[in-house]
Amino acid sequence: MRILVVEDEPQLAAALARGLEREGCAVDVALDGGEALEKTDLVRYDVVVLDRDLPVLHGDDVCRQLAARGAGSRILMLTAAGSVAERVEGLGLGADDYLPKPFAFDELIARVRALARRAGPARPPVLERGGVRLDPAKKEVTRDGAPVRLNRKELGVLEALLGAQGAVVSTEELLDRVWDEHVDPFTNTVRVTVMTLRRKLGEPQLIETVVGSGYRIPD
Repeated sequence: MRILVVEDEPQLAAALARGLEREGCAVDVALDGGEALEKTDLVRYDVVVLDRDLPVLHGDDVCRQLAARGAGSRILMLTAAGSVAERVEGLGLGADDYLPKPFAFDELIARVRALARRAGPARPPVLERGGVRLDPAKKEVTRDGAPVRLNRKELGVLEALLGAQGAVVSTEELLDRVWDEHVDPFTNTVRVTVMTLRRKLGEPQLIETVVGSGYRIPD
């Protein structure tokens, strides 16, 4: 799950990014509205966590432009203003959800996950295929009922492959969905992560390599 946090307070932005990364998300940060639009020009985010009161370009304008593009990113708007009228206004700008400050981080995570499920084709909250069961919210994986311990990146790759429902997922797409903007595009980290994921999932091998295309979990 790829998330963009748009927040002009650097400490809060960093704290949100760290928390989301602990939940297995790939997170980029923008500190003003102009930077947010530049990043969304380059990357398709599942969810944009958008502070409303931003410098350079106000969060309302960012929200309008993102909604007008129809890029598929879901928008969770954050604001210190919590009246019903202001929430309605924010949703009218194109936001998909609205969370007043201060908020509980667990609620933020729950809302981000709910919005991410709506960012692409509909999928169940728990993913299952080939005897593997993944609950992304709980970060729990089992194969044939036995628990499997995975790190954050392995969980992210498995979630992307299970969510593709048998379709091939390219290396480039895995880098885009699971790693952040600082990853080296020429790295072999995807290949290494898939290798360790295969080992941890055990036999028979679940993840299939499609030469020249990527990886998939077949029926």
